[in-house]
Amino acid sequence: MKVNPKYNTKEALLELYNKPLLELVFEAATVHRQFHDPREVQMSSLLSIKTGGCPEDCGYCPQAARYHTEVDAHKLMSVEQVVEQAKNAKANGSSRLCMGAAWREVRDNKDFDNVIEMVQAVNAMDMEVCATLGMLNENQAQRLKNAGLFAYNHNLDTSPEFYGDVISTREYEDRLNTIENARKAGISVCSGGIIGMGEAVEDRIGMLLSYMAMETPPESIPINALVAVEGTPLEEQKPIEQWEMIRMVATSRIAFPESVIRLSAGRTKMNMEGQALCFLAGAGSIFAGDKLLTTPNPEFNEDKEMFDILGLIPKASFADGEKPETKPDPIIEARKKKEAERAEELKAAREASEKNGFQPRKVTTIVD
Repeated sequence: MKVNPKYNTKEALLELYNKPLLELVFEAATVHRQFHDPREVQMSSLLSIKTGGCPEDCGYCPQAARYHTEVDAHKLMSVEQVVEQAKNAKANGSSRLCMGAAWREVRDNKDFDNVIEMVQAVNAMDMEVCATLGMLNENQAQRLKNAGLFAYNHNLDTSPEFYGDVISTREYEDRLNTIENARKAGISVCSGGIIGMGEAVEDRIGMLLSYMAMETPPESIPINALVAVEGTPLEEQKPIEQWEMIRMVATSRIAFPESVIRLSAGRTKMNMEGQALCFLAGAGSIFAGDKLLTTPNPEFNEDKEMFDILGLIPKASFADGEKPETKPDPIIEARKKKEAERAEELKAAREASEKNGFQPRKVTTIVD
């Protein structure tokens, strides 16, 4: 049951969301136990592989080039750097690595080729690989799938009605198209939203209805609380209460029984008791590590202690789907072949010059 038919209307979802909190959590916990192991929670790590300089105007994002924040921009990381970060994340218990690049859309260039190699390398480590790179077309999605990408993250963020109050440089339909392109390639979809941006409860419900309208709803639905960053248009937004996160997690769990509900940004504002209620209400994943792209996050050791206290078990990689097969990428293979041929040519030229006793031309400098 991918969508709960009992709550497939706006009125029914609003009534559900506004239930007395403990009744809502109890119903969500009941649904969660029907479809998931209530003790298992996946530990994921989010890595910013390219930070800052984004041309978009998302009102919540400190990586937008037009806003004056304290985010230090850096170019795309190397494949070797990403592999080292992945090793560290895996050693600390993460079974999923999500790589984020501050791009508006994917472009067919050397940077994207490098991302393909990153996906290949991390998939070979038996970690689930998720990527969030902005908009992408069908061909790009297929390359990522062939590289071994397990999931693609592309959030709707909020309802269609409130969306324009937060973002103007990308249409809601653009986001839906990217999700569809990932779906066509056979990539698992990770898509959710942010609460606390000034939206009404009806907008939170409207976002869930957008997912209900899909032929196949997302396999993962991350629920984020706004982390207001100085220098962004939403810097003055009052932090939401943790009870609102619990309500949103519980409502999402009941509405989408089979999906993994991911407790994402904003956990630093929640105490352990609040997080425990989220797990009870159906949250099946957290991001571990001290940073989410550019915003703070609880450290690995804190999460390990919480898991021990609550009796939670880290979920293994590929528990929710088979490990993708990595296939050779024709573009990268052709590039490597050309590089190898060029290296051979240079080697042959050097050997020929040494054999023939080549000497560099001497230049005489005349000084007046």
